[in-house]
Amino acid sequence: MDSIKTEHRQKILIADDSEMNRSILADMLGEEYEILEAEDGVKAVEALQKYGTAIDLVLLDIVMPEMDGFEVLTLMNKKNWIEDIPVIMISAESAPTHVERAYNLGATDFISRPFNGLVVHRRVVNTTLLYAKQKKLVGLVAEQIYEKEQQSKLMIDILSHIVEFRNGESGQHVLHIRTLTELFLRHLSLKTDRYQLSRADMALISTASALHDIGKISIPGEVLNKPGRLTNEEFEIMKTHTVVGSQMMDNLPIHNDEPLVKVARAICRWHHERYDGRGYPDGLKGDDIPIAAQIVALADVYDALTSERVYKKAFSHETAVQMIMDGQCGAFNPLLLECLAEMADRLAGELSSHASREGASRLEMRSVAEEMHRHEELSASERTLQLLEHERMKYSFFAAMSQEIQFEFTQVPPMITINTWGANKLGLKETVIDPLNNERVAALLSPEEITELSKALHNTTPAHPVVSFDALLHLDGEERWYQIVARATWTSDEPPQYTGAIGKAIDIHESRMKLDALERMASHDPLTGLYNHASAKQQIIGRMDERPGGRFALAIVDLDYFKSANDSYGHIFGDRVLKFLAAKLCESIREVDIAARVGGDEFLLFLEYHGEFEPIISRIFNAISGCSYEGFPISISMGVARTEVVGTGYETLFHAADQALYTVKRSGRGQYRFYDDTMHQMLSAISPIDGGVPAEKGIHEESEDTK
Repeated sequence: MDSIKTEHRQKILIADDSEMNRSILADMLGEEYEILEAEDGVKAVEALQKYGTAIDLVLLDIVMPEMDGFEVLTLMNKKNWIEDIPVIMISAESAPTHVERAYNLGATDFISRPFNGLVVHRRVVNTTLLYAKQKKLVGLVAEQIYEKEQQSKLMIDILSHIVEFRNGESGQHVLHIRTLTELFLRHLSLKTDRYQLSRADMALISTASALHDIGKISIPGEVLNKPGRLTNEEFEIMKTHTVVGSQMMDNLPIHNDEPLVKVARAICRWHHERYDGRGYPDGLKGDDIPIAAQIVALADVYDALTSERVYKKAFSHETAVQMIMDGQCGAFNPLLLECLAEMADRLAGELSSHASREGASRLEMRSVAEEMHRHEELSASERTLQLLEHERMKYSFFAAMSQEIQFEFTQVPPMITINTWGANKLGLKETVIDPLNNERVAALLSPEEITELSKALHNTTPAHPVVSFDALLHLDGEERWYQIVARATWTSDEPPQYTGAIGKAIDIHESRMKLDALERMASHDPLTGLYNHASAKQQIIGRMDERPGGRFALAIVDLDYFKSANDSYGHIFGDRVLKFLAAKLCESIREVDIAARVGGDEFLLFLEYHGEFEPIISRIFNAISGCSYEGFPISISMGVARTEVVGTGYETLFHAADQALYTVKRSGRGQYRFYDDTMHQMLSAISPIDGGVPAEKGIHEESEDTK
């Protein structure tokens, strides 16, 4: 029973440098309240950061080391904590100037030492009861706002899901589009002020994005859900959903002048336009396309690529991003492509964690309700903007960061707060008072670099607040280059006043290593670790261009009876067989040779030779044929072509090896053959009725695994 009672007790933070004073107050209040103690102002701030509004009252001494009570109050005002957490000041000094200053900074009451137990108890009870009632009222208002907001979104979602259900697409599509739209909007607004996107604009566009495909309700089901490729006529029918959607918005009997409807109309009509003017239905180009439609277009393409459809399997996140960046899905605004590239490493995670956003929405609604309670004279849009601006800015900036040094700096009081991971990395406390005069900070960063960074931040403006700065940090006896990216914070006064900065520090060496890993992912087969076909082709062409007189050979290796491995043991076992074969191929060639996976169970080898070549191929073939993997016998067929026979063009060389491989397969598999002109003549003479294919279409082009 005691543990249950303790769990629900209100928390009081006692901040006093005197252990005796803390003990006296704890004895007075400990039976009714849960007591937290802080021996100075810095520890008090750390407790406030840790517990937030779970603290119901602060008893705050004025005279303390490190940071006094007035500095703590100043920081609580800056962080808006004073609005939620009442403070009763404690002091033996009762001069009117001290009392007046405490009240001006937001203190609720004032208690003098020595303590009178009855007075302390009564004032604590009165203050906590008053704020508890206020929190309850705020909670009720927040729930009402939240429910109203959710009901509005629910109606839009229901209408949108009707379309998606008829379309046979994932029920998550509408949710993904709204999430992606919101993420792209936030990142774009941090990157540039070119589009002048307010918080209200971003909320409106995110909500309206759910209606982007509403015009598909008019498309015949046989076209909408056709599993194969659409004919030209069918595609023209499909394209009409953009115009139909915008007409539906135009023809609403009421509310068609509402901002939401206008934005939805623009998105419906133009989310298939492309930046180079090659989209539809109107062929708009560049920023003639509304930014709302541009962003929804990018979100729609990404989700379409990464989701399974009746006509395709889902692509991986990495493949989808690469396809968009390579222009395979049409042209997009270069700024949006930069946003996609910068967000790529966290985009999939944001979508998968979307379920937690309901809780975040409730917190946002609670914040709105609190602001309504305090500032009833403000309009709804101003209320939301003023309340959420700073917190949303921080969220957007820090959401991109993982395993990085993150910090917040305030000028008054001079203090830097560092995330836990970053503080451990730097060997600093999470809260550092007066960092410019701190010995540990000085050991990390030279005074010249600190001055240069400070100057760069002061030279920013509210419209262009972000700076990037390279600095040499001294960590654990070695020097490491870090890139510091920071956003200056400014007041809304006229003129604006610089107040500090939030930012991150990135290890440039580690960042480059991650970039190298991403580049490797783009050039290598994810299963076997060998080059993929496209990358191998580039390497081979470059090698032959560098050595025009060299003697080269290209071999295509096919794993015989691979289908039986999948059918008998399953696809996981089949994948392990492919990895085993890839490893055996690498063991059989030199480091300077090239091994690649062409696709499915086909591999490629590219070698340079000087003397007799057949012994080399014979050695590779014999090293692999006859071995087994967990009881599955490894049998391979090889087709080989040499530049001295067919020339140095890559396509010619590959095609000849492909024909040689086909000859092996027709003669029973488990062999290798070198291409010669008789194969071409023989293959040309084969009739399709006999099971052959024309010589100009080799086995590689017919394999479903490599399409």
